[in-house]
Amino acid sequence: MIRIISLLICFLFTFVESKAQGCVATRGMSSCGGGTGMGTGINLSPGEWNLVTGFRYFESFRHFRGDHEEPERVANGTEVWNWSSFLDVTLNYGITDQLYATATLPYMHHNRSSMYEHGGNPPNGLGQRHSTGSSGLSDIRFGVGYWLFEPFEHDFNYAIGLGVKLPNGQFDCQDLFYNQGQKRDTNMLQFVDQSIQLGDGGTGISLDLQGYHPISHEIAIVMNAFYMLNPRETNGIPTLRKDVFGNTLEYSVPDQYGARIGAFYNSTFGLSGYFGGRIEGVPSHDAFGGSRGFRRPGYSVAIEPGISYAFNSMSAFFSVPLAVYRNRVQSYDDLEKTRVSGVFTNGDAAFADYLISFGISYRFGGSH
Repeated sequence: MIRIISLLICFLFTFVESKAQGCVATRGMSSCGGGTGMGTGINLSPGEWNLVTGFRYFESFRHFRGDHEEPERVANGTEVWNWSSFLDVTLNYGITDQLYATATLPYMHHNRSSMYEHGGNPPNGLGQRHSTGSSGLSDIRFGVGYWLFEPFEHDFNYAIGLGVKLPNGQFDCQDLFYNQGQKRDTNMLQFVDQSIQLGDGGTGISLDLQGYHPISHEIAIVMNAFYMLNPRETNGIPTLRKDVFGNTLEYSVPDQYGARIGAFYNSTFGLSGYFGGRIEGVPSHDAFGGSRGFRRPGYSVAIEPGISYAFNSMSAFFSVPLAVYRNRVQSYDDLEKTRVSGVFTNGDAAFADYLISFGISYRFGGSH
């Protein structure tokens, strides 16, 4: 059972901030479990620390409107590619047997290749492909979590959490864009796409739920879910897009959500297998605050095979979530244009086929 719990720590860590949507800018910041994985405070004794390092990578290029894929974008070479890497360092601290605190320092690196941003797609555009990028710290997260049951009195446990996301990540990153201006003969510094900005410019509040429930000595069911509230409506960064009334759209500061459930099969020598499902996305409308501005709402559903290994105070988890369903839903702006013009409008977004996720956890201090 202790080995299963050690694996759960690393498994739950690797869920959050996957941003596996690609152009749908899901950062997925849960603060209950470290902001990058609910469960990183699991069963920490008073005074005990848990250091978790996680890495994720994806590349998105498959374009969807609604749940309809547009394969012609790849066929004719006009697809947008995002290559994104994430490195998070999370430190968790046991305050009591049930209460813990957590902080996460995230780093991102993005590269984006397109034609439409650099003179336009053919046949009306120049058809020249160029790249933009961004690198640096993203929004730092802090949080607290509370396990509802006294540890070791039950095989199962569930936790609720509350966290905050600070707007310290740069949300006005710029890069060189080619073939700009009316004659498409000028190279200009401009704001990079929302999907590769390092932050969103808003202070967010996260609500978390997580838990584990062994059903035998070898098998444990695990789950986690979060919702990130981002009350700020827009962050002041203008886009080149117009709303239905001709006003310049700014980048929206959207809510985010995600959920994950699966099962571990634990071996006797520390190596375990995992299989589960997950959903993550950005809604069209925020729970609080306005929803105007430019966003690419949508969600992705994936199956997730994984493997874990635990040894003494260390554990590691590796998984490759594989997308089985993707949907770029109508945004607030799409709905307004549909309402005013009477013509159905649904923007597109590029999604990834898979995500590579890897995490290592080390516990120290206190009494294990």
